[in-house]
Amino acid sequence: MTQQIPSTEPELAGVRNFRDVGGLPTVDGRRVRHGVLFRSGHLAHATPEDAAFLDSLGLHTIFDFRNAADQRLEGPDVELPGVRNVNLPLSDPADGAEFWKMVRDGDLDQLREILADGKGAARMITSYRSIVTERTGEHSQVLRSLVEDSVPALMHCAAGKDRAGLSIAVTLLAVGVEREAIVADYLKSNEKHRRYKVRRGSSAPSAYSPEVMELLSPLFDARAEYLQAAFDTIDETWGDADTYLEQGLRLTPEARERLRERLLD
Repeated sequence: MTQQIPSTEPELAGVRNFRDVGGLPTVDGRRVRHGVLFRSGHLAHATPEDAAFLDSLGLHTIFDFRNAADQRLEGPDVELPGVRNVNLPLSDPADGAEFWKMVRDGDLDQLREILADGKGAARMITSYRSIVTERTGEHSQVLRSLVEDSVPALMHCAAGKDRAGLSIAVTLLAVGVEREAIVADYLKSNEKHRRYKVRRGSSAPSAYSPEVMELLSPLFDARAEYLQAAFDTIDETWGDADTYLEQGLRLTPEARERLRERLLD
């Protein structure tokens, strides 16, 4: 039964980048069912009103792809009664305490050193590629859970853009959603009301100067080239998405069909 929800685009005060991926088209003419698969940024700052909305979704499982450092920084997710919380850490594209310290506290010269001349975007592309090849076990676990019992599900990381974005993309590939539609949904994370709020250690104007924000932008943007790098890695490593799903993620054709029945109209 399709979960009836009050809105797919609510005004959440403490949760960024929330959306229902329902409605996305598959290559064979079906669509993702509304009310079964959601994505967002972290839930640690959810207000009581946000929590009431999330509770109304009838969620079975929340997949939290943040690591321990994220959770120390932001806090644990809000607890929703009767909802299973699964913490499945994935690599942060800006992983490493020293790197994040530089992002938050580094001066302009330090930021130029680690991010200028395309180094920021290159770091993101490398990370997306490595998550595809090195995190097959985690993505396999997510898909198997969805096949078995974990729907409706919400997937999130910190910003809801990279780790959650890739996990949503893998799930959508598994049910046959068009790649162009997956990219279009991914790029919605750039919309102003969805974007992760960049926080730096200093509140001085120089800490948020135009050049600083430009240097940081590759880390906080959703760029089609990042997701395309993930798709290219799938094709280069396994030949195509079907082989990736069956051999890389151990998702049998039978399980994949059950997943389609769970997630598609």
